[in-house]
Formats: sequence, C-alpha cells, structure tokens
Amino acid sequence: MNSFRTPRARLRVFRFLLIVISLMLFLPSPGFSAPDSVRFFRSGDGRIHIRNEHNKREARVNLFNSDGKLDEKALGEIDAVFGFPKNQKGEHISLRLLFFLDHFSDRIAPGKMIHLTSGYRSPDYNEKLKKSGGNIAGTSTHMDGMALDFYLDGVKGKTIWEVIRKENCCGIGHYGGVNVHLDSGRPRFWEAATSKTGTTESEFNRKVYLTTEYDRYQQGEKVRFFLTSLSDFQFGISRAGALLKSVDARNDGIELQIQGREEENCLMIKDRDASRSTYATLPAELEPGRYRIRLNFCIRPFEQMPATTLSNEIEIVKK
Repeated sequence: MNSFRTPRARLRVFRFLLIVISLMLFLPSPGFSAPDSVRFFRSGDGRIHIRNEHNKREARVNLFNSDGKLDEKALGEIDAVFGFPKNQKGEHISLRLLFFLDHFSDRIAPGKMIHLTSGYRSPDYNEKLKKSGGNIAGTSTHMDGMALDFYLDGVKGKTIWEVIRKENCCGIGHYGGVNVHLDSGRPRFWEAATSKTGTTESEFNRKVYLTTEYDRYQQGEKVRFFLTSLSDFQFGISRAGALLKSVDARNDGIELQIQGREEENCLMIKDRDASRSTYATLPAELEPGRYRIRLNFCIRPFEQMPATTLSNEIEIVKK
C-alpha cells in the first residue's frame, strides 16, 4: 500500500510543504507581511483541540487567520482553557509553548484532543500546591504562562516524554502515568526521581532563563524578552546586552541595546510583569544566521545569582 495514503504520512508532507512555502514568504519584498507560522522552528497544522479536565473549558481552534496571521480570538479561547488572566490586551500563554504543543501532539497523536490537567497558575496558587505536599517547583514556569501538564488519549506518558526529550528543545517532565509536563523554558528533561522540586537548587535565581516570543525574526525587528524560573525579584538588567553567534556563545558578540519600562542604565525587575516587559531592536544590517541573546545583570540580590543569562536560539533572516 502507498504509505502516502496514511494520515500520518500526509501530515508529514503537509508540514514540510507549509515550512517550505512559509520560508519562501519570509524573504519578502519591502512592505510584504510574512505568515506567522514561519516564526517558529516547530509547528503542526495550526489546529488545536484542547480541554481543561478540571473545569471542562474547551477550545477547538485554528491558530491562524486566512491571511496566515495569528488569530487573536483563537488565542483568547486557548488562554481561557489555560486559565491565563487577561489583564492586558495582546498578552497570551507563551506562543512558543503553543507551537511546541501543536507540533508534538500532531506528530504523536494527530487529530486527538489534548487533555490539560494544569495550565496557568498564579504565584499564590502555586505556593498553595507546594505547601500541600505536591511535587511543585517554587519557580514553576506555570506561573509565567509557559507550561502545561497534559495527556493524549491512548498514548503513554513515557512515550510522549521520550519523543520530546530527544528534541532537546524545551522542558519535558514525566512523573509516572499518562501525564507529562511541557514548557517553553530552558531545554531539560526529568522524571520523578530527578525532578529536584524539593531541593533548594532553584533558589537565589540560580536557574533564571531568558526566552523570546518567537524563534525567527527579520533584520531590524523588535524582540520581546521573558525571564522565567525566578525565585526572587528586585534585580537589575544592564542596557548593554549582546547577540552571540550560536556556534560560539562565549564570545563578546554584537552589542544590543536593551529597553524596558524605565530610562535608567540598570533596568529594575521589580515584579513578574516587569520580567515580561524588556525588549531590543535588532540591527538592521545584522548578518542572517542563528544567534542567542545575552543579558547582563547589573544588580544581583544574591551572590549565587548568575551574572548573565543566555536565551533560546533564534534565527535572523533578511528583511
């Protein structure tokens, strides 16, 4: 039988064609707008069916409008399933997380509903769960809208964990049973015996990590930053950041001016909102390629806190 006739084979061909076409469109003439699907290294077909198994809130959406841009209404429906607070227009659950979820659910169980067992957690609720004896990290990425726990019908949790772990793209944890944890923070993996949630390893901002909104940007574009895995606030970011070639992230790199809510040379991160409010504009003539962004901390409340943090890998393409 022709293997192309199977749903999984057709899905692989569809994703390949979508990526090829999107990459062609992402090298546009001036004034032409590229589809948002190409902004992510990993994506599925853009269709997500997800249900919160606690309150039964459900969304069956296409992440994109007909013009290829992200659909704000669809994102709002997903935010509601996650329990993400809508304090500000344009704020959503991590887009990189959604596209990881779209990619891996299509790959592992195409067409099946995603059963969410834990989405966004307020810091107070996260602390309550931790004090009640749950296997909960005090610096959980759930508090940043960057994580979910979920399962897929008919698929073992260990199978999902194994597939995602091999990609080294994100955070993936398995505590046994059908559920797994997925986040868009630092690439890492763990099981119940290696989770270290009951230790002090994440205290003093030791595990602070920088993520970007997208994976792929054009020259001269603004890049928004998110700091996660924070145990404490009241620290400062220097305005002098850097773009580092991914092949050698130890060099001095290309100077990058960091901006935020304040005008001072040391941008204070006083709360969780401030940790989502820094950005930089990429140089207009930046050489295309893969980079990481380095932030330097000008005020560190603890000597254990690292002096710098590196972002996930991003790709810069010609405008």
